[in-house]
Amino acid sequence: MATGYSGVKKQRLNNSTPQPYCNGHGSSGYSSYHKHSHTVVSPDMCVFCFDVLHGYLYGYDSKAAPRFTNESYPLFVTWRAGSRDRERRLQLRGCIGTFSPVQLHKGLREYAVTSAVRDSRFAPITKDEFTRLHCSVSILTHFEEARDYLDWEVGSNGIRIEFFNEKGHKKTATYLPEVAVEQGWDQIQTIDSLLQKGGHKGPITTDVRKSIRLTRYRSEKITISYNDYVSQKTNTHS
Repeated sequence: MATGYSGVKKQRLNNSTPQPYCNGHGSSGYSSYHKHSHTVVSPDMCVFCFDVLHGYLYGYDSKAAPRFTNESYPLFVTWRAGSRDRERRLQLRGCIGTFSPVQLHKGLREYAVTSAVRDSRFAPITKDEFTRLHCSVSILTHFEEARDYLDWEVGSNGIRIEFFNEKGHKKTATYLPEVAVEQGWDQIQTIDSLLQKGGHKGPITTDVRKSIRLTRYRSEKITISYNDYVSQKTNTHS
């Protein structure tokens, strides 16, 4: 995976690769998720990810039973570490997902581990970090082809861009909806950063921006801390 991101590591997502790393793979299913009227994401999804990762780290096959729907959606799992409850103060430790719809039970089981130990930007999460982790699950919905590179809203939409680099190779890159807000970027700054992340090496002009094919989407996101996880597990078994 590429690592260049203008020196910023917060919520960085990766360039398009054959693997489902961070901006995922495949575009199939976009139209299937154009309309979406009910909330899908739930804290139980994060609890499940914690269970699965605990099993992986301690060498046993977690038999945790999912307590949520098994519908198919594009999704991302993000791990951050730190002692503070404020998510912006936490250190990103992994973020991997897919734009191809996947059954939630299988997808979250896979990406809970993949995002924790196979994000090449970071060393794998260890047992010692487990009690300091925060898990976020993002369910992606409402995919729409944008009219142009400005046809989206900061804080409301995630964006995925497709463009051709100087050598004529097709490139893609994405940011989840929260990235621009966390970095304090406006639309132009976000687009320019995303072009650089995607591998654009030359000057970024208005014509370069206009050549982008942009897909906007929304994300349902839930985050829980390790303490939240323990509390929910205690309440479940009480």
